[in-house]
Amino acid sequence: MADVNSAANSTAVLDGYLTRENLAAQLGKSMRTIDRWEMHRSGPPRVLIGKTVLYRLESVRAWLLSCEQRRGEPRRRRPRKAAQVERSA
Repeated sequence: MADVNSAANSTAVLDGYLTRENLAAQLGKSMRTIDRWEMHRSGPPRVLIGKTVLYRLESVRAWLLSCEQRRGEPRRRRPRKAAQVERSA
């Protein structure tokens, strides 16, 4: 009986969190895209538990809202690196 209760409690702790695979599936993106977001720190905030990466569902929703664009607004561009600016000058 103790095993059943501990198993139920462990899943309750992670309610509201997505794995990398779940995030990719729900957003219709590849794991490579999720990797790229993590590398560039451009995706939703993540939680690291050891080597396990999780995403809090509320944070993912907030991140999606921050990506929202009004019609006709130009896309945000990343600033050019200093080395690129010096070369072009």
